[in-house]
Amino acid sequence: MSKTSLRERFARGDKLTGIIDFIGAPMVIEIIARAGIDFVIIDMEHCPLDLDRLAHLVRAADASGVAPLVRVPEVDPALIKRVLNLDVAGLVIPHGTRTSCEALVRAARYAPDGERGACPIVRATGYWPDDWNAYAQKANQDVLLLPLIEDHASIEDFEAIAAVPGINGFFIGPYDLSISVGAPGADFEHPAMSKALDRVVAACRQQSKFVVTTIGDRQERDYSRRLVERGVQGLVFATDALVLLQTLKRMVAFTR
Repeated sequence: MSKTSLRERFARGDKLTGIIDFIGAPMVIEIIARAGIDFVIIDMEHCPLDLDRLAHLVRAADASGVAPLVRVPEVDPALIKRVLNLDVAGLVIPHGTRTSCEALVRAARYAPDGERGACPIVRATGYWPDDWNAYAQKANQDVLLLPLIEDHASIEDFEAIAAVPGINGFFIGPYDLSISVGAPGADFEHPAMSKALDRVVAACRQQSKFVVTTIGDRQERDYSRRLVERGVQGLVFATDALVLLQTLKRMVAFTR
């Protein structure tokens, strides 16, 4: 899936599926695409992944038809510039606040929308654009910016965060958020988590932005469907590492 089509599908309200890549192997990216998943979030926050390996993962995603997003560890303009130069579909940042969302827009958008450093000889431009202004305008339009909302303070300030221009949608991070609101377990059916979900969905609807979250280790159809019915547009199936672990455990159990 191209960057443009991912943006367009979110914009028109399609329900999309994703997964977080911890394993960091091109073959796994190809398998993710083969499964029919719409987008993969390649993780640089928790995993020992360098830019050279990231480039190969992005190529595998492009070749196999799954849209690659990258979770960077923080709003570091130098790192963000190098990641975007690889031609990724979007960025995810941890612990989104008004300040970090505004900084993300500045780092990820070319002027006049931001302050992204410009270089015409990179993968994202095709190694030399025929028309720089047309390329920069399209890049500003297509690259998705998806901050994680995973703190009680961000929920309390979410209406203002949701209004930050240039942010496309928000990813509710249930693990950190559940700890922050005093309901460890990442269960959106807990009253505190349920209230947080409703607040994020309502504010995003007001701003015409989409909501993504993960079901974590709850691989349950009914739970997933309830989240979608409540306004989650992008449903992420935890990490490839967890899916592999759970599958292997079930296989081991068959022999016991």
